Amino acid sequence: MPDTPDIPPPFDQPAPALPEAPTHHPGDCRCDTCTLIENDLRAKEEGPQRRLTLTPASSISVRAVRWLWEGRLPLGSFTLLAGREGIGKSTVAYTRAADLTRGRLEGCFYGEPKNVAVAATEDSWAHTIVPRLMAAGADLDRVFRIDVTTAEGFDGELVLPSDMSSLGALIDSHGIVYILLDPLISRLDGSLDSHKDGDVRRVLEPISKLADQCGVLIEGLIHVNKSTGGDPLTRIMASRAFVAVARAVLFVMISPEDEGVRLLGQPKSNLGRTDLPTLTFTIESERVAVDEAGEPVYTGKVRWLGEIDQSIADALSDTDSGEDTRTAVAEAADWLEGHLQANGGVDESSSIKQAGKRAGHSKDALGRARRRLKITCDSSGFPRKTWWSLPGTQSDDQSARPSLESQPTAPTAPTAPTAPTVLPLEPLGETS
Repeated sequence: MPDTPDIPPPFDQPAPALPEAPTHHPGDCRCDTCTLIENDLRAKEEGPQRRLTLTPASSISVRAVRWLWEGRLPLGSFTLLAGREGIGKSTVAYTRAADLTRGRLEGCFYGEPKNVAVAATEDSWAHTIVPRLMAAGADLDRVFRIDVTTAEGFDGELVLPSDMSSLGALIDSHGIVYILLDPLISRLDGSLDSHKDGDVRRVLEPISKLADQCGVLIEGLIHVNKSTGGDPLTRIMASRAFVAVARAVLFVMISPEDEGVRLLGQPKSNLGRTDLPTLTFTIESERVAVDEAGEPVYTGKVRWLGEIDQSIADALSDTDSGEDTRTAVAEAADWLEGHLQANGGVDESSSIKQAGKRAGHSKDALGRARRRLKITCDSSGFPRKTWWSLPGTQSDDQSARPSLESQPTAPTAPTAPTAPTVLPLEPLGETS
């Protein structure tokens, strides 16, 4: 007999019971079922969850580096300006901000005045910051103080990362291109430990991302510690994450050869050169206004002196050197000045070093002495020779140097037609 096919039960038969939904066991149960229920409830309470996606590199458009300050500070980055307290790093920062408001800063905004914003707590705006901006010739209508009002209606301070989204909105609405955090440490959430890499990165990496997304430069001022050695990056206080996250680091210090002179160098630049010349400057007092009571208002002003080929690392090593080294440099400077004066103010570099060696001065001491005396170096002729000249001698007394016309020159190949010269834009004048 053929098999009888399966016949479904009549519809009036009761359907099989569904499995019971898992229930939370009483007490502090840690079984798999209870864990799943707790995770599901927590997810519903927290709302949308984080998710991961993959973006192919081929879909990302490449961009050239744009420099807020040509060759030194890249736009769209987080950077540091480090140095001891009281040596002029804030004055340098406000001078740069002033130049931006007038279109005077060499870089992508040269000739185009821009807006800047400042979050500062150590210095008074009325007594210090505004006078410094005035001394630097800033357009004060383009400099904005970042003010904070708490949810309770009280005055507060900028706190990162809590105020990150609000800061981004201000950047867009006011056309800000440069934000100065003075000092940086005071802007970090108080619950974070500035000596722990993880805590610091949780703040700085979002700041760096904000700078990139908004196309601005965010610069933090930071102090240095009391360590010694030639590496300026190890002297920056707190966690190494500050240096690691920053795309560029500028460093201000007192010149080891002249306590009245300051040095501004660049020990780190991820997107540019690190062999840029070190800038020298002094801070001079200047009267900028008379207050409502008729009292004169004075402040410090940067006066740029020029460039030197000594790196910040070398300058720090010189600072750490002992009294014997400083004495040797002073003696070499006295000898070098006398030697050049006896030779009409100019002599060939190799001759100087040979004569100095016979007089008992090392090559290193002569090099430091040259920088101390602000002796200029100029190469010319074929084969090329380098000449050392006392200040003013090269321009005022060319007779001391052998004529270049009497020296053989290297043959030159035919040159291509010369391109038309493009003159730089003139700095903008003061506005009323």
